[in-house]
Amino acid sequence: MSQKDRVAVYTDEAPAAIGPYSQALVVDGWVYCSGQIPIVPGDGSVAQGIEDQTRQVLANLQKVLSEAGSDFSEVVKTTVYLSSMANFIAMNEVYAQFFDAPFPARACIEAAALPKGVLVEIDAIARKREVS
Repeated sequence: MSQKDRVAVYTDEAPAAIGPYSQALVVDGWVYCSGQIPIVPGDGSVAQGIEDQTRQVLANLQKVLSEAGSDFSEVVKTTVYLSSMANFIAMNEVYAQFFDAPFPARACIEAAALPKGVLVEIDAIARKREVS
């Protein structure tokens, strides 16, 4: 695979990468999104509480997917990282508001620590929408 087969995705409407990685890469019609954390793109603040953090993470992920030519209906797999599994039910209630059946495959794990001390991070793999 050559570099021209890998297209980096960047949008100002989601937080900039805080390391040497892309917000997403498009490869062979698939969108591989890096994990998003609940940073508010406009001012760099961090949303508070698990519900608001989950909403902000998914809003950020939605912007990255859109920039890549995709959306939540094309997501086939997510990974949810929680700082504590005690937040699973509250995260899951918000998460369910963003996806319709058939729901994407998903893994959910408790991480010892997440960037900037946040409560949740989510990454995704999606198909790129077909242009009609």
